[in-house]
Amino acid sequence: MVTSTHETSHRRVDTVLKVEPSDGDGFLIAIESQTSRSRDTGSSWSYYVAYLYAKFRLPVLLVAVCRNRATAAWAAGPFESRVGSWTTQVTRPFVLGPDNVPEITDESVVAREPALAAFSAIVHSESEKAPAILEMVARGMRSFDKATAKYWCEWLEVGLENTPVRDTWRGLEKMVGTYFPGRGTLFEESYLEGKAAGRAEGRAEDRVTMILRVLEKRGVGIPQATRDRISSCTDLDTLTLWFDRSLTAATAEDLFVEK
Repeated sequence: MVTSTHETSHRRVDTVLKVEPSDGDGFLIAIESQTSRSRDTGSSWSYYVAYLYAKFRLPVLLVAVCRNRATAAWAAGPFESRVGSWTTQVTRPFVLGPDNVPEITDESVVAREPALAAFSAIVHSESEKAPAILEMVARGMRSFDKATAKYWCEWLEVGLENTPVRDTWRGLEKMVGTYFPGRGTLFEESYLEGKAAGRAEGRAEDRVTMILRVLEKRGVGIPQATRDRISSCTDLDTLTLWFDRSLTAATAEDLFVEK
């Protein structure tokens, strides 16, 4: 079984998966998408591995997903912490790159091996075939259940980072599904927009309740047509105005009189 573990440390690995085999011991997979060489990345990777091992007490496999051969060769390490001839720590990522990850050209492979398909799309995102690969991956993911589709769609979008084909994928994933908070993905944006709309709707309902309650407490009659008009309003500014007027209105209809 594979589950996702979200990390909130100030140095955050792209993705952490907990693997629980039916036969054997569990372990963590820490996945990092790397676009180019970076002077500080080796020390960051060493930190990720040490931190995750200390926190979860599970072995950690660090996977570096690289889009070109030069970056893949560098990412293989080893990255060492040493003093003189004595090495205290060595980090050797498992590298996925153009030389060992095939281009996925069969839609059925996506359904059988979604992880391989996602890795392939990221690794070959600089290829001229990238748009075609992404379109094929999107078609294949339509066979997934909703939760699985949402997970792999967003996982792939996170992995594509700021590459030109990320926008291509954002257009394609609308036909297929959040899972990685704080990454600004399409589904997270939709989710946050929905939450914002829900909060606004909740505030409107609260103000409607307060207006009606004030009128009732003051003994002001509320005809059904007026009650319906108040209850159906969703504009917060209008409801605020009506609430202010409800404090002194002689009749419910006074709420709507322009002054």
